[in-house]
Amino acid sequence: MLDVGYCMELAFREAIKAYEKKEVPVGAVVLDPNGSIIGRGHNQVEELCDATAHAEMIALTSAMATIGSKYLDGCTLAVTLEPCPMCAGAIVLAKVSRVVFGAWDPKMGASGTVLNITNCKSLNHQPEVYGGIMEHKAESLLKDFFQGLRRGS
Repeated sequence: MLDVGYCMELAFREAIKAYEKKEVPVGAVVLDPNGSIIGRGHNQVEELCDATAHAEMIALTSAMATIGSKYLDGCTLAVTLEPCPMCAGAIVLAKVSRVVFGAWDPKMGASGTVLNITNCKSLNHQPEVYGGIMEHKAESLLKDFFQGLRRGS
């Protein structure tokens, strides 16, 4: 398996892009089985006026376009926040092999917190999921962002 710390560092680079654009700082990357980045994304919900423009969705779409397949067998998705139900559903449909994420999401998490779509045995695919990787760093970035919003900066 790929080095999860390396995967998360790549995802954090994407999260910083979102932060700089005043988007909720979530970043994601998709790596192929050899560890090459084939997709990347950061939240662009505000910028695109699109509730579906989550980091994971953008990274998955980019990866599928890169390899020319709707399936991401053998690939790893690294994301700074636990996927929501929409993103978890897309992960299952794309047959991503493994998901690595930072902070748990107590409001919308769908990989073990509120729901567990990525481990639902009724669905046709269940990726390996590793949560809480570099959790403190991910939480700190999100807390800093939301504190800034409350301060009006």
